[in-house]
Amino acid sequence: MTLEELYEGKNLGDFYLGKVTQIYRSNCIAQIDNVDLLTDRSKLSKSFLPNTINNFVVIESTLGVFLGEVFENKASRKNIYESGSAGSKSDYHEICIDTIALLRPDRNKFELAGFNTLGITDKVYLASDEVYKLFLRSLEFTGGDEEPLPSFATYLNRAQAEVELKPSTLFNRHLMCIGATNSGKSTTALAILDKVVSTKHKALIIDPTGEYKNAFNSDEITKLTLGVDTTIAPGKITMEQWEKLFETENGGQSATLAEAITSLRYMNKVGETTVYNKIGESIDEIQENLASVTREDTEFNIELLPEQIQCEAVREPERDNNYNFRFCYDSLKANANASLVQKIQYQFTNTRLLSFFSSEPGMYNLLDVIEQFVHLPDVSLYIDTSSLGASEGIGGMVIDLVSNFVMDQDDICPFVFFIDEVHRYTKSRYSDREFHGGLTLIAREGRKKGIFLYLTTQNPKDVAPILFGQIGTMLIHRLMLNDEIKAVESHLDDYALKHVRKLNQGEVILTSVNLLHNMFIHVRKSERTQHNQTPQL
Repeated sequence: MTLEELYEGKNLGDFYLGKVTQIYRSNCIAQIDNVDLLTDRSKLSKSFLPNTINNFVVIESTLGVFLGEVFENKASRKNIYESGSAGSKSDYHEICIDTIALLRPDRNKFELAGFNTLGITDKVYLASDEVYKLFLRSLEFTGGDEEPLPSFATYLNRAQAEVELKPSTLFNRHLMCIGATNSGKSTTALAILDKVVSTKHKALIIDPTGEYKNAFNSDEITKLTLGVDTTIAPGKITMEQWEKLFETENGGQSATLAEAITSLRYMNKVGETTVYNKIGESIDEIQENLASVTREDTEFNIELLPEQIQCEAVREPERDNNYNFRFCYDSLKANANASLVQKIQYQFTNTRLLSFFSSEPGMYNLLDVIEQFVHLPDVSLYIDTSSLGASEGIGGMVIDLVSNFVMDQDDICPFVFFIDEVHRYTKSRYSDREFHGGLTLIAREGRKKGIFLYLTTQNPKDVAPILFGQIGTMLIHRLMLNDEIKAVESHLDDYALKHVRKLNQGEVILTSVNLLHNMFIHVRKSERTQHNQTPQL
């Protein structure tokens, strides 16, 4: 596409600015010849401000048409006060242009300029609305003929330009929404989810606070509330997930928890409804009994777990002439396990954990519903975990359980896996153990199966680096702390990095490996119900 085709039906002279006078590797400087254009903008829309910065220009070159963004605008004092006059030879008006993209004569979309550069005396023109819209259509590298999602935002300083991105642009390298409290992060999350669900794209939504519970109706999405209408059998949980749930502090507590669960599995196997008391019992007999527990013997009574852990405080006696081979009480082990017992009892008392781990008739089974969901097209699933309680261990276990379960499925219908406030599920409060194993597996391998993460967090530093490094697209709201900004600086250019602290509520920097250039956008609030209003003091 040539310059004349870009400005078809328009007079090129009305957009002419000047010529390139200096060239550098990544930018250039142009001398303004048509100073009147900077003040008389009757032929242009109100969104263009050529007498300032951040506006776009077009440079005609032998290689094609370059698109540039003005990042510096300067003039001599006399030139300013005597605009429109001939002035002296010492007067100047210059703009510094950052080269963004190149439109070759045989192409109809802009592409990265690469090592191609401008030339001295190349003519510079102010970009028209049509040029800018062509640039917006050229931003996406992916999607092919894929239908874009409905607009959920507008470009900053160009309110008439709608943001319409293809699903693959946002999600195919996973998406993370970052922002401080009250920066508009949750509003952005819902605005995009609204477009995903309303266009019949699949979404699995896990909500730890119940913020989105009334955002979607039952006709467009299946809703589950863990511990209220949805349960799971204890036997479906792996030992590693039990450790995440009860946040064991060290290897000793993890081993004791595993021993207690094995003992309860044996008691369930033999039809007993009590704990397995080992004090005074034959060591050989107990070891033989526990060895009889197979992989099929998975069920047990979770209510007995605190008492069974106390029963595990045993040790082998010192050998004597009477050949005593019976367990005796170990006070040191009992003291070491006391904190674990207290945590489990606290969760039983203050959460719906016992309601969640049950096999009550008439309740949904979480894994059965998810298995059905991943194989059905055009359906979405919402899981409210807020009723389980505020414990991060429960949320971390649920996320890990669901993540590993969906990764084990074959022939999955592609879906977006949305997790709100993902920093709640990354680390234990009591140890250095991290909860991101299942999420990391999806981040690395989920794309091959059609599972695309959509995460939100207040602080990117709270997300494990191994998970954060797999995110290819980010929606960055206002950040204030230096360590937070440092975590995202590799995704932003210098201009965007300087504006992270200046973003107003709802304003977002969209950066992605699937985009030609970073976008500054303003997200429109969805009309769906969202329980995130800050009460007035």
